[in-house]
Order: sequence, then C-alpha cells, then structure tokens
Amino acid sequence: MTDVIYCNRCGTQNSALAKFCANCGSPFGSETTATAAIGPEVTPRPQGPADPATAAPSEQPPYAAPVYSSPAPAARYGGFWIRFVAAIIDALALGIVVWPVSGMLALMIGVAGGRVDMPGIGIHLVRGIVIWTMFLCAGWIYEAAMESSSKQATLGKMALRLKVTDEHGSRISFARASARYFSKILSRMILMIGYIMAGFTARKQALHDMIAGTLVVRTQ
Repeated sequence: MTDVIYCNRCGTQNSALAKFCANCGSPFGSETTATAAIGPEVTPRPQGPADPATAAPSEQPPYAAPVYSSPAPAARYGGFWIRFVAAIIDALALGIVVWPVSGMLALMIGVAGGRVDMPGIGIHLVRGIVIWTMFLCAGWIYEAAMESSSKQATLGKMALRLKVTDEHGSRISFARASARYFSKILSRMILMIGYIMAGFTARKQALHDMIAGTLVVRTQ
C-alpha cells in the first residue's frame, strides 16, 4: 500500500512523495513528513467492567436460616361463674377464721355495754360497726396480700386455677390489689351490676377490674 501524508492546513490526503499539497499548494516540510511517518496516536480503549458471567464470584457470607418464634398463647380470662364459685370458696375460708373472732368480740361488746348501762340499741350499733369493720379489714388484708403475692390468687382462685394480673399480664402490687378490693364496694352499690359485667365485657373484667386495671386469667 502507498504511503500518504495529510496537509496540516487543509487536511487533504496526498502522496508521501509530494512536495506540495494538491489542494492548497502548501509545501510539505520535514516536520510534516515526520508526523505522517509516526502516524496518528492510538488512544488505548478503556476497559469496561468485567463480564459478570466470566468474573470470579465474590465470597458470600454463609446462609443463615431465619429464626421463627412461636406466638404467645392467647390469654384465657376467667368469666363470671367461675369467679363466683371462687368467691364462695374465699368467703368460707375467711369465715372459718373471722366468725369465731367476731363472735368473741360481739360477746365482749355486749358485756361491756351492760356494765356502763348502754342502751340495747347502742350495743347493737357498736357491735355492728366493729364486726363490719373487722370483716372489711380481714377481707382487704386477705385478698390484697394473696393477689399481690407470688401466687397472684386467693385460695378460691387457686383452687379453680385463676390468677390476678395487670393489663399486661404482670404481677400486681399490694396497692393495686387494695384498689381492686375497695372498688368492689362500688360494684355492690349498683345492685351487683359491677360483678355481672365480668360475664359480658371483652376481657371478662368486672367494674372493679376496670377501675384498678386488672385481669383475672386462667393459669391453664
């Protein structure tokens, strides 16, 4: 193939033996010839990213199997009737201790009232107040202490596999158990409707449970 040179002025292709450009007549010097002999500079083609199909696979971390946790079992709440039976058991258990003591107190009040010439109605009034207060306090200490203990239940509830928790399923404090007990007074004042509510509410809560923020649940 015949060598060619290009004119630096107009870019026309000429024979390597030409002394002048065939187009514009510019003379070809040694600088032009040298440029033509060297030839155009070839820019190396940049290499692109490696082909994913031929690239060496990167090291992958070992596969970790997902850990699945079983859902917590849904709480089973104690309804009206099972709590009613538990209350009867508690009343019998408490009565075995309180009734003999209240009988002794009633006798002592009667004797003391007779010695000071207290009218009969006054003796009955004092006797009623003292015995009612004793039953109230005995029931309070019994229920609040048992329901805030590690057993979380009175004897009647333990017999029927029930326990008292807060609304998150945790053990309640003595103060919360006390609030629950004294709230029962309001449940009684409205014709026991506060107790009956345990048979109809979503989580079987009586009125005193709603006030104290407690639940009665089955242990099994």
